[in-house]
Amino acid sequence: MVIQERVRFGEARLFIGGRWVEGGTPIPVRDKYTGEVIGIVPEARREDVEAAVAAAQEGAKAMAALPAWRRAEILRRAAELIREQKEDFARLIAAEAGKALKWARAEVERAIWTFTIASEEARRISGEVIPLDAVPAGEGYFGFYIRRPVGVVAAITPFNFPLNLVAHKVAPALAAGNAVVLKPASATPLTSVKLCQVLEAAGIPAGGINLIFGPGGTVGEWLAAHPVVGKVSFTGSRAVGDRLTRVVGIKKLTLELGNATPVVVAEDVTDLGWVARRLAVGAFYNSGQVCISVQRIYGTRRVYEPLVETFAKAAQEMVVGDPLDERVDVGPLIDEREAMRVEGWVQEAVSGGAQVVTGGRREGPVMWPTVLIRARPEMRVVREEVFGPVASVLEAADFEEALAAANATEYGLQVAVFTRDINRVLRAIQGLNFGGIIINDTPTFRADHMPYGGVKGSGLGREGVRYAMEEMTHVHMVVIRPAP
Repeated sequence: MVIQERVRFGEARLFIGGRWVEGGTPIPVRDKYTGEVIGIVPEARREDVEAAVAAAQEGAKAMAALPAWRRAEILRRAAELIREQKEDFARLIAAEAGKALKWARAEVERAIWTFTIASEEARRISGEVIPLDAVPAGEGYFGFYIRRPVGVVAAITPFNFPLNLVAHKVAPALAAGNAVVLKPASATPLTSVKLCQVLEAAGIPAGGINLIFGPGGTVGEWLAAHPVVGKVSFTGSRAVGDRLTRVVGIKKLTLELGNATPVVVAEDVTDLGWVARRLAVGAFYNSGQVCISVQRIYGTRRVYEPLVETFAKAAQEMVVGDPLDERVDVGPLIDEREAMRVEGWVQEAVSGGAQVVTGGRREGPVMWPTVLIRARPEMRVVREEVFGPVASVLEAADFEEALAAANATEYGLQVAVFTRDINRVLRAIQGLNFGGIIINDTPTFRADHMPYGGVKGSGLGREGVRYAMEEMTHVHMVVIRPAP
């Protein structure tokens, strides 16, 4: 067993207008496995939010005035600095988020790429020529549009990816010439402190990035509703996303919300062991605290029983424990209360007739990978987002019934289908109503430059660097008529 030395971060401050400043009530940040306090951040007061937005308003002017190559260089340098501190970032994520170190390292690597891609896209942001003479009224006119930054972007981020989901808001915003006010989750704010230190060292203008802390119900809403903010980008629960649609006012809004993520496994799959191992990683890494975590697995009749057997075996092989242990696959949930909630959902399903094949065990904030069978569509473990290490294997009569069951949800973020049959692939693409359809890999797949986002109750807008930049800019149409 190799366990890394435990992280001690210390006391942090707010970052406003290029300065680290005092805030209000201290918020303790705990190691999610041991429960020890590893750092303290100050809660932002109303006046701190006002100061951060005012600083961002000035910072937006400086960011917009920077030439594209300069913004690109700042982002490229940030990527380099993250790489230089990769292990420190990973250990901090493992401590404050409870993410197994191997997955924390993978998250840091993805964030490096997110900033790198943003540095490239900063050089490419452009408009388009519009052929106005496509209609009679436009004959003799010349038209084109340009993109301009919205100004101040409010980035409100979750605990489960405290670096890369922050990167997916901050990097595109800066690449497009905006300034950012970042409010990370109170459970995992320390990674954002370290990222702001990186951006400061990379040469970001004062006010280009601002960092505040505090509860979503107060600090988050003060920020999102502020009239100076031109764009709100939020990743989190559907309930909070629904609330934000009512408080943000007339401004751009991107919502990345939840999913009860389905997978369809067709009977023509040949290497079921490989599929099961991929599904186990997709279901249980980060303790299932991923909005596209594998949750509902539909096996057609002829493959259902061997699928249950191989998937349960793969789940049992996942190593559970201290996230700073190099061997561990599954660490704690974000807190014991969440682990108790997930355990309660499993017990509720069992009381209703579901059966635990493996797992179902909890110790403090740690929940063992849990595989259920005989769950029914109305059960919460099937209908709602579990956001924990629980997956149900469900039987479908045939491929069409499996697709219909996968679609029978109010969510629509990502879905996966395993099949070797091109006709089934085409039917899945045509029939499944999700923002992302993954063929022959888990629905947790995400490349950081692809458009990513949901339909139905899973959100509004798209992330993926170039697509986020489009949502963080305004289109300004220019029409030229030759002078007489």
